[in-house]
Amino acid sequence: MAEQKPQNGLRRREFLAGAAAAAASFTIVNPRSVRGAQANSTIAFGLIGCGGRGSWIVPRFHSHGGYRLVACADYYPEHADRVGEKFGVDAGHRYTTLSAYKKLLEDKVDAVVIETPPYFHPEQAAAAVEAGKHVYLAKPIAVDVPGCNLVQESGQRATRKKLVFLVDFQIRANPHFREAARLVHTGRIGRLVCGDAHYPTGFGIGRKAPEKPEDRLRVWYTDRTISGDFIVEQSIHAIDMATWFINAAPIKCIGTGGSKGLRGVGNIWDHFNLLYYFPNDVPLTFHCAQNVHGAPAEIWCRVYGSEGTIQGDYYSHVQITGPKPYGRHEIEGLYETGTDVNIREFYEAVTQGRYDNPTVAPSVRSNLAAILGREAGYKGAEITWDELLRKNEKLELDLSGLKT
Repeated sequence: MAEQKPQNGLRRREFLAGAAAAAASFTIVNPRSVRGAQANSTIAFGLIGCGGRGSWIVPRFHSHGGYRLVACADYYPEHADRVGEKFGVDAGHRYTTLSAYKKLLEDKVDAVVIETPPYFHPEQAAAAVEAGKHVYLAKPIAVDVPGCNLVQESGQRATRKKLVFLVDFQIRANPHFREAARLVHTGRIGRLVCGDAHYPTGFGIGRKAPEKPEDRLRVWYTDRTISGDFIVEQSIHAIDMATWFINAAPIKCIGTGGSKGLRGVGNIWDHFNLLYYFPNDVPLTFHCAQNVHGAPAEIWCRVYGSEGTIQGDYYSHVQITGPKPYGRHEIEGLYETGTDVNIREFYEAVTQGRYDNPTVAPSVRSNLAAILGREAGYKGAEITWDELLRKNEKLELDLSGLKT
């Protein structure tokens, strides 16, 4: 039976073909032709989103030695001013309100680092590419299918415009994880049989509920529309590891979950329990829980093959066991070291003129897989990948009461 093409134009086979093409493409141009950044030069960048991770990541760009922060944007003036004062950004290059990113894109920056709540990522990244800026984008890339499609399109457009577009997942930046995944993809553990992944955490307990519309952005990660729910915003790390190891998008997912009142604020769930089905009859169980007191620090995935097993944890190790092992490699400080690798490789891509943008396709894949799991959980039933794409549901954010 012929595969039906969903209305949004991104059916499963086309997506996988696009991912393979993105991984295979590689372009080199004379570094002197790179916009705003010749080899061994400094990249002037703007920060969009001056909250916790935004203010945390700027020193890591500066430590690299190839970057200089020249502009910043945030909804809250105190956030933009705090970052601006700390890192020497002139007051005239600090922008605020919801349209702050538009003002920043008119500034003289070579690249933008986007660290805003996930709901805003697709629009801001697309605008940056349109403005001719290189893009360093935080995960997750989007909260819904239309957002994922827009980021995919923006990544492809960036390649055509000779711009770099990098998505900041830390696990895929680690050399030991990279080698282990490569070995699995070349048959080291044989035919894939099944897998499991999970992400329990105590993150987020005891936050104050917003009293007015502007406060909603301060606790954005408790808001279903702004964050995409915690399975998309946070637990995507484990889902990304699973889709990377298996090297495929899921065909369908069956789910459940809910809220047991573990947090006093927001409308997101506190647990999901899912069963994904991947090609070649490979099932993967997945569960995640947030705000659980005493939860272990684990971002875990294990995939069993006919000739071995790969297992990895963001916080501890990656290894392959079986007849052809890849010995246990300890992982420490991946939150920091993975980010540093991405910052370095972003710089190298910009200055060396590499516009293949290989992080985009796998990031779209894992983001859609997380959304599939969320929707299967909400529905309490089975949803297929193609059904999710055909539905193409957009989450709409009420912006009333916010300064535009």
